[in-house]
Amino acid sequence: MFFIEAKRIVVVIFGSLLLAISLNFFLISANVYSSGFAGAAQLASSVFKDYFGFQVSTGVLLLLFNIPVFILGWFKVGKGFTIYSIVSVIFATFFMAILPVISVSDDIILNAVFGGVISGVGVGISLKLGASTGGMDIVAMVLSRLQDKPIGMYFLVLNGVIIVLAGILYEPENALYTMLALYVTTAVIDMIHTRHEKVTAMIVTLKADELQKAIHDKMVRGITIIPAKGAYTKEDKNMMYLVITRYELYDLETIINEVDPNAFTNIVQTVGVFGFFRREGEVINK
Repeated sequence: MFFIEAKRIVVVIFGSLLLAISLNFFLISANVYSSGFAGAAQLASSVFKDYFGFQVSTGVLLLLFNIPVFILGWFKVGKGFTIYSIVSVIFATFFMAILPVISVSDDIILNAVFGGVISGVGVGISLKLGASTGGMDIVAMVLSRLQDKPIGMYFLVLNGVIIVLAGILYEPENALYTMLALYVTTAVIDMIHTRHEKVTAMIVTLKADELQKAIHDKMVRGITIIPAKGAYTKEDKNMMYLVITRYELYDLETIINEVDPNAFTNIVQTVGVFGFFRREGEVINK
């Protein structure tokens, strides 16, 4: 358990370093904006400097923007996930403060592409281990538990505001290059993590009752338990069938490893869900 948590912390810190490199070395100097709260902080920093004549660093604004989100995540998502998000944002702020803001290339397209790739890797590896880079990751987690709608639309709204403001306040070309950076970031995150909002888990186990309790202690999801038999061993087992959001995938993997490391689990993409998909706060009538 200690090794797993240490690994997550190291990955979160490394992801924060990549985000800082993406911003300080590629995006800030090119006036190309990152996705989510990092992009919002970057745009706000540019506005303060160019329109009001004083400098507020992107890292400090990123930390300030995340404070209300941390409070939301603490009560709605979970203390562990939120703590890792806090660690991520604090280290991102630290790395952005110590790394110089430079221009690696004068080519704005190269800055947009490489900045987007590095940022996407940082966010993707954090999400893959059940952590986050704060901001929209926590908002997406909350919304994914409250309602059955694609999380991508919420990312699209915030990023759309960033793109529009970049085009209005600066050159329209900045908005186009920002779109390119956001597309690259999203594509890299999807490659590393998973592009599907929901996935289906089929778990063959000898400890269905223990797993069911552990899963329901952690997440609000319905589970169907089907009798099964091993073809080779002829052992009587159970198959647990449940649909989860991609943000809960790491938590599910952790629970299975803790309760029944010998369980066989198959994760498949879920294109759509019809009928009742249990969400947080809903009560099933008995």
